[in-house]
Amino acid sequence: MQSILMDFKLWTSLGLFWLIFSCSPNPTKSKRWQGFALGTSYNIQYVAAVDEQVIQKGIDSLFYVINKSLSTYLPESDISKINRGDTEVIVDHHFRKVFQKATEVWKATGGYFDPTVGTLVNAYGFGPKASANPINPEKKDSLLQLTGWQKIVLNENNTIAKQFPEIYIDFNALAKGYTVDIIGNFLQALGSSDYMVEIGGEIVARGNSPKTQKAWKIAIEDPRQGEERQFLQTIRLDNQALASSGNYRKNRIDPTTGERFVHSISPLTGSAQKTKILSTSVKAPDCMTADAWATALMIMPLEEGKALIENNPVLEALWTVADQDGFLVEMSKNW
Repeated sequence: MQSILMDFKLWTSLGLFWLIFSCSPNPTKSKRWQGFALGTSYNIQYVAAVDEQVIQKGIDSLFYVINKSLSTYLPESDISKINRGDTEVIVDHHFRKVFQKATEVWKATGGYFDPTVGTLVNAYGFGPKASANPINPEKKDSLLQLTGWQKIVLNENNTIAKQFPEIYIDFNALAKGYTVDIIGNFLQALGSSDYMVEIGGEIVARGNSPKTQKAWKIAIEDPRQGEERQFLQTIRLDNQALASSGNYRKNRIDPTTGERFVHSISPLTGSAQKTKILSTSVKAPDCMTADAWATALMIMPLEEGKALIENNPVLEALWTVADQDGFLVEMSKNW
């Protein structure tokens, strides 16, 4: 993510939380796995006549290989080696799929989604290589030279070429959603047509909930709540994925206007700009797509983002937008 606070949402659960409505699973019909991976919690429910050890070993293996390929928090992962300037790393199919999706969304959003923004993110004091030094205009200009997805090439031999060795690639805004998809595909390959996979708030749901025999029901938490949990709305995911991005817990009030705002890092200008968009949620056919678009919509001007979503037949979106009284909810027409 490219928001100052939360665009590292691959490894942490976002300010916008999700509650999956389902009862304790009936052991004869459904099973549940819960645990901790990718720096956050996960919750998996499924119906399948498969040995539980096969499921658990498969899930653990998927977490391992994706971390080894895509985690910027592991020094010996492929992406970390590439970020250190290693030009001989041959990336696996997980890396290639995420790379291709990043290119797709980067083009579709006019550069608002950009996995090379990590250099700026770190410079502003966030991310795995955060710097404590302030950014002046000269430094910002030099960092922008190291930003831009067009400066990265996936070669035919599956190595990565960067225009400048110092460019830092960060797939944290896609990789958690991608992992959700991969685990869902794994369950489906084992014969499960009814499952829900949630990792740190990113969700894919197929088929029906074993409890209701209806599409999975999800509740979106109300950011205005106090100590008691409240919900903004509930939705059903009908063979869809859902992802969110947000930094509303760091909203501030302009002392002059009284308006609420947050800061987000723009990969186009290199600035930590004011925005009234506190959170975004995106429904899409797959979670990697939803994940990337939720990040992009946090950075894009609201009206520009809404126009793109309305013209995309497979995407739906919800925004929470700050005002003096708290926030407003904006939704695409098909939400």
